[in-house]
Amino acid sequence: MISPSPIECEMKRRHFLKNMAATSLLLIGCNIRVFADTHAPVNKLRLTDEQWRARLTPEQYAVLRFSETEYAGSSDLNQEYRAGTYVCAGCDLPLFKSVWKYDSRTGWPSYWDAIHEHLTTRKMIYAFRAPVEYRCARCDGHHGHIFDDGPQPTGLRYCSNGAALKFIPS
Repeated sequence: MISPSPIECEMKRRHFLKNMAATSLLLIGCNIRVFADTHAPVNKLRLTDEQWRARLTPEQYAVLRFSETEYAGSSDLNQEYRAGTYVCAGCDLPLFKSVWKYDSRTGWPSYWDAIHEHLTTRKMIYAFRAPVEYRCARCDGHHGHIFDDGPQPTGLRYCSNGAALKFIPS
């Protein structure tokens, strides 16, 4: 039997800890609900775990398939400001235009708008305020979270994991 890589072990550990935290909140009486508030009209891409592993790098796999977060400042896309489109690294669905990108000084690529019909969103409601998660509407890959501290005209910040994106210059 092949032993898991250190990345896979860390990914499983984080997934376990997230599930334990949610279970703990349920046990102490916190109300946790998950709801989808966006249904995008795109054809779904469904692959097996083995197909996802072959298609993605280990970091992309951890982020897109297990909702992990890359380290702040680790993405080359932080410094990308050419004209073009940012697409999902899992399925190439266009998500952001380069004109919507800005430096949020958070360490992650950030956008003030998105191609809304290409995203789905969900919010975990805890006893405290939680951000809205956004995912690719085609492959259901996790990309990041939406915050309300972005620039005008939307006032939103789509904070993305760079590992979940590919940049296509125009």
